Amino acid sequence: MRKIYTRTGDKGMTGIHGGDRVPKDDIRIEANGCIDELNTVIGIVRSLLPVEDVWQELLHEIQRELMVVMSHVATPSALRDADPERPGSGNPNELRAAEMVVRCEQAMDAMMLELEDNGYFLLPGGTQVSAQLQFARAVARRAERRLWTLDRQDPVPGDILRFINRLSDLFFVMARMEMQRQGWGEERWQSFAYKRKKINS
Repeated sequence: MRKIYTRTGDKGMTGIHGGDRVPKDDIRIEANGCIDELNTVIGIVRSLLPVEDVWQELLHEIQRELMVVMSHVATPSALRDADPERPGSGNPNELRAAEMVVRCEQAMDAMMLELEDNGYFLLPGGTQVSAQLQFARAVARRAERRLWTLDRQDPVPGDILRFINRLSDLFFVMARMEMQRQGWGEERWQSFAYKRKKINS
């Protein structure tokens, strides 16, 4: 590719897998844009972490899987069903979201064993890494909302929906873990409603 610009999108339309062209604010494009933004924020987090940090490998694997997820989201379900990826084929576009759900859950379980109990809503912020992880959490939530909107029009693989959901949970736990491992105190907003009821009863 000699030129980065093509001028084909100057009239507000863009191409999707299969050759169709849709408006640039089509829900499929919007959902993928959110996932792209999420991947970018993860890249910022990685740039702030030492190269040898224990989180680098997991975040790198998440980034690679998000690229695969985007290729699946960009493809209408009829085309996906007509040419499904063969599990274990080694194809770089083979969806591994189900495996990544397990990896995220295992990582969260391990961190929760080390984290202090928290019964409060927290203000995002703290260290640069923690603040960016909270940003990633919020972008993941938005991506999930857009994917569910797309799912009502054209089915999205369930493993993708579960993966994006787990990512928002993972980044929240990682943000808390980062604060703890750097010795920063968390800024509390207010206690969870069920705890306030216990105190007042």
